[in-house]
Amino acid sequence: MTSTANGNDEDDVTVDEYKARNFPAMKNTLILRAAFGEPIERVPVWIMRQAGRYLPEFRAARAEHDFFRVVQTPELACQVTLQPIDRFPGLDASIIFCDILVVPQALGMEVVMVPGKGPTFPKPLTQPENVDGLKQEVDVREALGYVMDAITLTRHRLQGRVPLIGFAGAPWTLFSYMVEGGGSPTQAKAKRWLYVYPDATRKLLSILTRVICDFLVAQVEAGAQMLQVFESHGGALTKDLFMRFAHPYLKEIRDTVKSRLDQLGYRIPMTVFGKDCHYAMQEICDIGYDVVGLDWSNDPRQVRRLNPTVTLQGNLDPCALYSSPEQLRALTADMIKQFGTRRYIANLGHGIYPDMDPAHVAVFIDAVHAYKADQ
Repeated sequence: MTSTANGNDEDDVTVDEYKARNFPAMKNTLILRAAFGEPIERVPVWIMRQAGRYLPEFRAARAEHDFFRVVQTPELACQVTLQPIDRFPGLDASIIFCDILVVPQALGMEVVMVPGKGPTFPKPLTQPENVDGLKQEVDVREALGYVMDAITLTRHRLQGRVPLIGFAGAPWTLFSYMVEGGGSPTQAKAKRWLYVYPDATRKLLSILTRVICDFLVAQVEAGAQMLQVFESHGGALTKDLFMRFAHPYLKEIRDTVKSRLDQLGYRIPMTVFGKDCHYAMQEICDIGYDVVGLDWSNDPRQVRRLNPTVTLQGNLDPCALYSSPEQLRALTADMIKQFGTRRYIANLGHGIYPDMDPAHVAVFIDAVHAYKADQ
């Protein structure tokens, strides 16, 4: 039986029934206000991959179900999304449990989660002709409707406790997975396409961009209140390659999604997170996203000077959570001091690691809450 935080049983309520209801009133909008640069009482905090393997309740769910079975089953995805919110009341946002690779799946590619290896494409793209074999047009509400159903379900089950974040992978990052067939330390196969098959590369990046835009808008219509675009493999590129094969598509996503949401009457903050993209922070800050996520290699004070009108997010080294509680509190306070308390969302500099102690996560969250501007 599934119960809400207030003890009201919701197990008999279907997604379709929820769709007919108004969403519950919000009790905490801190992260939304911080994203837009509005006054806040304290620094908001959430954690990338906060619903993940470091939680014993998540491991219990995964012991019974395949990874993509959880992603593709709205009830299961909702339950997993809520796990960190139930465990850590101090979190200021929830992020829907999903995976960036659902977009390549929607284009017709097979993706499997291999234990000890991670996401794997049994048949990666090896030549330009393979692009023509992908679906050129995708109805995301049909192909990825399970994500939108999970968002609607979760938004109701949250009961307004915190906002719900939707997300997607950026075109270059998805492209690299589709060509490499999985993770890669060099991205050499994917980068080869940029030099040898630039036209085919741009064609696929454009296809991905269209689907990503549709997907993000659909997530908002389903109930997402904030959006994040993950450029996880940006660090593999030179600045020239980034400006040719990543930056234009990140900008197109921002401009297209913002325009369409404005027409629909939504005011939704958008975040871009470029892992290891320190070489292009000025260009990223100037794209127009409301929030720019930083990894731990960035100096927040330097990035803040690049564009003071952008809200920053990050950037504690995930390994800092291995520290003693006392050291972790000090590291967290130092991080916030570098960012400042205005236009700032506390987070890690990347996703949390599977072997992390949840007790240390609680220390991190509490340390953010306890921070005083005069520290």
